[in-house]
Formats: sequence, C-alpha cells, structure tokens
Amino acid sequence: MKTEDIEPFFAALQAANPQPNTELEYTSVFELLTAVLLSAQATDVGVNKATRRLFPVANTPQAILDLGLEGLEGYIKTIGLYRSKARHLMQTCRILVERHGGQVPRTREALEQLPGVGRKTANVVLNVAFGEATMAVDTHIFRVGNRTGLAPGRNPLEVEKRLLERVPPQYMVDAHHWLILLGRYVCQARKPRCWECVVAPYCGYQPKTPAP
Repeated sequence: MKTEDIEPFFAALQAANPQPNTELEYTSVFELLTAVLLSAQATDVGVNKATRRLFPVANTPQAILDLGLEGLEGYIKTIGLYRSKARHLMQTCRILVERHGGQVPRTREALEQLPGVGRKTANVVLNVAFGEATMAVDTHIFRVGNRTGLAPGRNPLEVEKRLLERVPPQYMVDAHHWLILLGRYVCQARKPRCWECVVAPYCGYQPKTPAP
C-alpha cells in the first residue's frame, strides 16, 4: 500500500464506523481482561455466551477464586481449551489479589506476567480499557496487514511494529478495532468481499474479488 493511501484508508474506515469497539461484552477492566483471556482460539460470540452466565455470579478476582477451579470450569466449559483457560484465570486472579489489590495493572510488563496473558491480550487491555495507542495483532489483523499491503510481516510482532510505524496518530487508538472488524466481516480468509469493501480503492490486493 502506498504511503499516500494510508490516511484515506483509515478515514474511510472511520466514516463507516466512527466509534468502533470490541465485540466482547464487559462492564469493568477485570471483566474485559477475563473475556480476552478466554477468547484465545474462540469466537467472541462463544465467550459472551459463557460470560453472561459467569459474570453475574463472579466478576471480581476474589469472587472467581471463591468459585474454585471446578466451579469456574462449569461456567466456561462451552469455550475451547476451557480447562487450561480456567487454570490460567485462577492463577491470574490469585496474583491480582495478592500483588495488585484486586485491580488490573496498567503496565504491559505487569499484565504479561499474568498467566495466560500474552502480548496480544495485554495490548487489548491497554487499548480498550486504558485508551493507549497499542496494536493487538490477531489472525484478522495479521491477514489484513499483509493482504492490503498496509503492514506486511512474517509474524504478528513484525505486523504490529509496522502498523505502529504507518498508522496516522489520529487513527491509532481505534485502528485495531477497524482492522479486526474488516478482517472478520469483509477481508475474510478464504474469499475477501472486495466488492463491498469501503477501503478497496486504497488496498494493494490484486486482483480484487468480483461480486458474486
């Protein structure tokens, strides 16, 4: 993608969706952290289905600990890899209670020390909860970054660094939401829906997929 096409690319995404947000449901920073931790290799729809049952019963680190491991598993067993996720979440809650007064820390270093929280999850929490200009590269953003030519890279970290270099500052806080939604619903893995894409004029992908 040419440098001069980047600003109109994001301007078009902003015009189509002025206030993008995560599709995960949450009402607190801890609920967001929990939902993102549970969402690895799972759909947001599936996570929301489980957390709608879990959060009314337990939506703080101490309340999760009080459930016990088996109790927690009972609420999230519809999510893939639920056993390891339950174990990680229990360990994370223990650390939050013992080291952070039950609060979610605001630094990348502290977040990445939590079991089950990698760079992507930390970036989501920093961006969505605390408004920081981070770029959480999931499979959708990785695909969009490479396919459009916006941020080519061989791995998620390369794409992340390229995006941080190329996304104009005024779009940075919302950029990862726009790119995820673009990849999830339009620039899909098997067949991009170029004919209905608002950023097709600025995208480097060729040949564009024709309308069916």
